[in-house]
Amino acid sequence: MKARYQYRFYPTNQQRQSLAQLFGCVRVVWNDALAICQQSEKLPSNNDLQKMVITQAKKTEAREWLARVSNIPLQQSVADLGVAYKNFFDSLKGKRKGKKVGSPKFKKKTGKQSARFRIGGFSIKGREIYLTKIGNIKPIWSRELPSSPSSVTAIKDAANRYFLSFVVEVEPVQLDAENQSIGIDLGIKTFAVMSDGSKAQSPNYSKADRKIRQLQKRLARQQKGSNRRNKTRRQIAKLHNQIADTRKDFLHKLSTKVVRENQAIILEDLNVSGLVKNRRLARAISLQGWREFRTLCEAKSQKFGRVFHVISRWEPTSQICSKCGYKWGKIDLKVRSVRCLKCGTEHDRDENAAKNINQVGIGHCHDSKRTQRQSKTIIASGEAARSRSDAQGIR
Repeated sequence: MKARYQYRFYPTNQQRQSLAQLFGCVRVVWNDALAICQQSEKLPSNNDLQKMVITQAKKTEAREWLARVSNIPLQQSVADLGVAYKNFFDSLKGKRKGKKVGSPKFKKKTGKQSARFRIGGFSIKGREIYLTKIGNIKPIWSRELPSSPSSVTAIKDAANRYFLSFVVEVEPVQLDAENQSIGIDLGIKTFAVMSDGSKAQSPNYSKADRKIRQLQKRLARQQKGSNRRNKTRRQIAKLHNQIADTRKDFLHKLSTKVVRENQAIILEDLNVSGLVKNRRLARAISLQGWREFRTLCEAKSQKFGRVFHVISRWEPTSQICSKCGYKWGKIDLKVRSVRCLKCGTEHDRDENAAKNINQVGIGHCHDSKRTQRQSKTIIASGEAARSRSDAQGIR
């Protein structure tokens, strides 16, 4: 399986200029190719686009500076545009799962910049990485690469930080799990409540988020193109990166712990796009990173040989007693503790939901337990039917 390893690096002044020139050329090639695609009745092939926006463009006076950078990232930019269009058309036809993908857009100078080098455009020389027409780069090796990379992407984010991203092949790891399975209920106040009773509190993003709101108001009043506006924009980008890095660190540590300790990981399919339509909760939900946590758990489950399952969002996990199966129906969100009317057990709302998620997920994986759970439901419905018939007889 493929994995991505990312390392930060600090380029010299000369390398900064070379990278800025490379990012600009990659962006121009993308925008020129996209403009041709939008004006054409039929989508040109990648080879035809490369000839028009790279080979022939280098011979013109307006684009002669394209020859000063490596040709490999320019070709990759055109190839990436072809992949973007393919994903867009597959999404329209229903061949691509998940959220609908929009059509490719023009790239801007501000924001994230990237250029990808495939084999032939880079080489590893000891602790340094050589990029064609850029030079030797010394990344901060926080961990060793598991294998030789197939591609390297140079990245500059909106806060002017530089990274090298490697795509490598990794082998699955076989580890013995401590527990058979675990169900996880995700929330806002408490990020994750596990079926074993443990809880995971997410970091507090409120201070940085409040500062972002203040700077965004200032940015809206500043003149476009001014130095003060650019300074404010960089401050906002740094705060966004601070929140993203804190969240990513928390989600990585939590997902690794969950996947290492449990053989089966069960989550609930949350309708995040529908939940964020609530303007009172949209910002808090967006800061949590529920989808990112699900993606990390799924990828690490594949790496460690675990079972990952997502149950239907229509399962009434908050409406059923996890001990006896009695269904009490919908309850208000402010009610955090519930006492079952049938067995008298008092449940924490989130912990009870996590246990039900675990039971439904295990029932999906193991037919014997699913049959056992269904039989309980059938017995309960039979008792209800007999009570209704008895009531009709009394009348």
